[in-house]
Amino acid sequence: MPNANDRSELILYQTEDGITRIHVRLVDGSVWLTQRQLAELYQVTVPAISQHINHIFEEGELAPEATVKSFLTVRTEGNRKISRTVDHYSLPVVLAVGYRVRSLRGTQFRQWATTQLAEYLVKGFTLDDERLKRPASADYF
Repeated sequence: MPNANDRSELILYQTEDGITRIHVRLVDGSVWLTQRQLAELYQVTVPAISQHINHIFEEGELAPEATVKSFLTVRTEGNRKISRTVDHYSLPVVLAVGYRVRSLRGTQFRQWATTQLAEYLVKGFTLDDERLKRPASADYF
């Protein structure tokens, strides 16, 4: 089981309206979120996220062994630091849930994803204009 510090970094995701801010785990170039983070991202309950994930796996859309990792996390509860293993879900699960969830944020996600896919199908590529304007490092390209 990976430790939270093994080859991972936390990046901050913030929605365009600035309302939702989530610290996303980035491990070996892949994004990993907990059910709680998915619920916050799509503005629904954790049980709703759990139900969608279970259906995704039951229907064979994705395989849990390829898309779920347990990470050791440390959090403060009262004045104690508690270590627990928490399941995290990879980007394919994040996207699959986004296509199933019924919320305003889910609708916004689907609109964004459809725009990106349409641009790719028409042009053969898509660009993240904001990232292009502000590369994360000098060797971005």
